[in-house]
Order: sequence, then structure tokens, then C-alpha cells
Amino acid sequence: MWRIGDLVMRRSYGKDVCFVIVQVDTSTKTAILKGLNVRLLADAPLDDLDVVNDMDYQSYQRKEARLENDSIRLVQMRRQVERDKLTYRSEQKRQPQDFFERPGRVLHLDGDGTYLGKCLAVYRRLGIRAVGKNIAESSMAEEMRDLLDQYEPDILVITGHDGVHRKTKSEQLHQIQNYRNSDHFVRAVRAARKFERSLDELVIFAGACQSHYEALLEAGANFASSPERILIHALDPVFVAEKIAFTPINQTIDIFHVVQSTITGTDGLGGLESRGKYRMGLPRSRY
Repeated sequence: MWRIGDLVMRRSYGKDVCFVIVQVDTSTKTAILKGLNVRLLADAPLDDLDVVNDMDYQSYQRKEARLENDSIRLVQMRRQVERDKLTYRSEQKRQPQDFFERPGRVLHLDGDGTYLGKCLAVYRRLGIRAVGKNIAESSMAEEMRDLLDQYEPDILVITGHDGVHRKTKSEQLHQIQNYRNSDHFVRAVRAARKFERSLDELVIFAGACQSHYEALLEAGANFASSPERILIHALDPVFVAEKIAFTPINQTIDIFHVVQSTITGTDGLGGLESRGKYRMGLPRSRY
């Protein structure tokens, strides 16, 4: 008997993703599943599920930890190279080197509290000022104006769960009603753009697994998921926000480098040319 909270994998998908059961419908013999490390909400027949034993779970988590740590290490290496360049330019110009950094501020709205906690921990590791709010995808648009007015972010992340409804055909992927939460994300982006129209003043990432990429960009997002309707990692929005936050204000964000910073890559994320949100200051106050 399957229970809420059980860890499972789907046989029909080659056991590629680890899920937790969030709902069981005994009348239809189906379960609603939430990805453990990917932002996917899916339904599956109960007879398609296999339990994840302790050994499989530990192996899965080790693999995910390696992916996450490799991505964080690449970000940290890139930032060190950028700091070294700033120091070198200061030495060449015989300027003081005691500059300080002011990366962009992030407001992260997430439909999943567990994912949000992981994201906030990584923001802290990467030295990014971030406020996180766990808000249901369906309520984000209604709360958007008050949140933007209160926190005045440079970067807005709108994410949570999404997914294409089962049995949706490829020729129906342009229809937003075939997605679990893409319409809610679109409404949230539009609400944010009513507050701030400029794509450079407020830089927005929106979407989750398999989200309607084109509709999100059309609504006003700078970056979105998912061009090829694939799964994205729970931390991908953080790595997009980090690149925006640490690209200098006088430079255009390199879209390829943004996507390169993520775990998923170009099939899962993309976007538009936008300006960065990083400012360097001099001198650093001794107080």
C-alpha cells in the first residue's frame, strides 16, 4: 500500500528521477509525485512505481550532491578569476585594492518550501543577498505587487512545480492549459511587469520543469524554462540569479554563460539579453 511520503521511481521512465508521493488516489489507482531534486509535479499509475530502498536513495543523493557541488565550485572559481582581474587592474592603475562588492538583491518566490530552503542555503554560500517566500503558484500574481514594494529586489525568481499533463501530445505543447502551473507563472510575471516594465531594472527568471518557455518570455521574463520541455534541477534558478547578480551593471549578461552555470543546460533554460546587477565600490570603510 503506497503512502504519502514514500520515495519512488517510475519504471516506465527507466527510474531516472526520484520522487516523493504527495497524494494517492485509490479510486483511479494513481499517485501525484513531486521530484526530490527536480522541479516536477507528475502523476503516475500506482503499478508503475517502485520503492526506493535505502541503498538506492543514498546513491541517488550522492550523485545529486556531486552535481550541486561541482556547479557551486565552478561559480566560485569564476568569481575568483573576476576578482583577480579587478585586483590586477587596480595595481596597473596604482589604485587602492580595498574595493567592496554589491551584487544584486534577489526575491525568490517558490511554490515548494523544501526547494526554497535548499535555494536559500546556496544563496548564502554564494554571498547573495536573498529573501525567500514560500507561496503557492496560484497565489503568486495576487501577492506580487506588495512583495515587490516591500523588498525592492533587483532580481525576481518565480518558480516551484510544473509539468506537462500526462497524455499531452507534442502538437499540443503550445497550449498553456496543458501545463500544471505555467499559467500561474505567466500571471505572476505579468503582475511583476505591471510594477516594473523595464527588463533591466527588474530582471526576472520564471518557470520550473517543462514550463511553457515561450509564454513566460512573452509575458516579460528575462530568463525562463524550459525550451525543450525537459526537467530542470531545483537549484537551477539560483545559478541563473547568481550570474545576473554578479554581472557588472555596465555589461550585458552573456546568455550562454548563464545557462552554462546551471546543472540542466540550454535544453532546460534560456532567455534574453539583459544587463547585470553587480556594482563595485571604493574604498571599503574600516567602520
